[in-house]
Amino acid sequence: MILLAINWAEFGVKAGQFVLSFSIIVVLHELGHYLPAKWFKCRVEKFYLFFNPWFSLVKKKVGETEYGLGWVPFGGYVKISGMIDESMDKDQLKLPPKPYEFRSKPAWQRLIIMIGGVTVNLVLGFLIYAMMLWYWGEEYVPTNKFTYGIATDSLAQSIGLRDGDKILGVDGQYVEKFNRIPLMVILKDAKSFSIDRNGEQRTIPIPGDFAGKLIKYKAIGFMDMRIPNARISDVVDTSAAAKAGLKKDDQIIAVNGQPLFNHELSKKIKANKGKELEFTILRGKDTAKIGLTVPTTGTVGIAYGGDLRKYLEVKEVKYDFLSSIPAGFRRSGETLTSYWLQLKLIFSGKVNTNESLGSVISIGKMFPATWDWQSFWSLTAFFSLVLALMNILPIPALDGGHALFTLYEMITGRKPGDKFVEYAQMVGMILLLGLMAYAIGLDIFRVFTGS
Repeated sequence: MILLAINWAEFGVKAGQFVLSFSIIVVLHELGHYLPAKWFKCRVEKFYLFFNPWFSLVKKKVGETEYGLGWVPFGGYVKISGMIDESMDKDQLKLPPKPYEFRSKPAWQRLIIMIGGVTVNLVLGFLIYAMMLWYWGEEYVPTNKFTYGIATDSLAQSIGLRDGDKILGVDGQYVEKFNRIPLMVILKDAKSFSIDRNGEQRTIPIPGDFAGKLIKYKAIGFMDMRIPNARISDVVDTSAAAKAGLKKDDQIIAVNGQPLFNHELSKKIKANKGKELEFTILRGKDTAKIGLTVPTTGTVGIAYGGDLRKYLEVKEVKYDFLSSIPAGFRRSGETLTSYWLQLKLIFSGKVNTNESLGSVISIGKMFPATWDWQSFWSLTAFFSLVLALMNILPIPALDGGHALFTLYEMITGRKPGDKFVEYAQMVGMILLLGLMAYAIGLDIFRVFTGS
């Protein structure tokens, strides 16, 4: 039943974006280790995208290096001679160091090799953000220009917010970019919203456990802009919507004769699984009515949004090449700060790890159901920066753990023993693999329970 309920066309698009995004991130990360290793005359034995226990999908040896594609899509690795890494190859350490081995190089060279991957991921995230701002610019509706107020979900309504409320401020402070409001609630322990409800100003207190609930239910969009008449931005070719005749750029002005705001459309569709719905649409200058039966999945295969420029004041910010560079730095800094604060929430115990932890399944779900290059590059930049931040943590088996040992050697003049590094790497690998297995288990549980 679970397999039948999956929208396989949507799954394929999400999976394709996930694989391409992480292939770019992982290959460039490993290249960040590979290049300085070669510059410092280290022998690189293997360069792999994805892991290859027991066998490889593709492999080819060029010179001293075997390049390959593994079958376990959880990352990749570069195997450098004389280094204890993911391969846990200890035999080479029983012999005296050779000139081409990692362990024979000066500490400063080893440090550069170790932080090379993190450095590349930081640069990649910044470059993507900067180039996106240069190419697409930035568009948003200022918070004080929400003509129809906000759309709320059940969590927002549980603290007293209502559809149509206009947000005046958070903790008395006006927030120009609406998408920063959820982050202020989650990361900065905001205490109240100031709102305008039908011309009357009110203060809505934010309960202390509200941020934890947003993370638990993955409800960062607990409120959004309220826009009438959803515009279809894409239609899945094999979907119920396509078979019924709905097309890209159709404006949905009513369902079963009832006008709906855009946020109400998906609720209406899900509430009518297996039932017939009549869509009243505006196509160009013509109005038409199209009937379709909603599949048992509760989706009809359309992506949609509001026609912002028709109903709201959209602010456009354009960047030339030079101005996109500092703007890219700012966005990268905001992303890293935001994610670091989220990690602090988890480590402080304010958020239940079971509710915030996810594996590749959760990550894959973040990609849109239709191929959107702007969303793709935005998520790729985000994950590249997150990978850099996670990898630099001083945990054995991560780049940060290796860098920590090397810094210790540079400061004290004493190199940690090979046995100590070996055992630390082993403990780190066990912890990371255990965490990975736990995260995958949680995601599988969520798939089968629908949570």
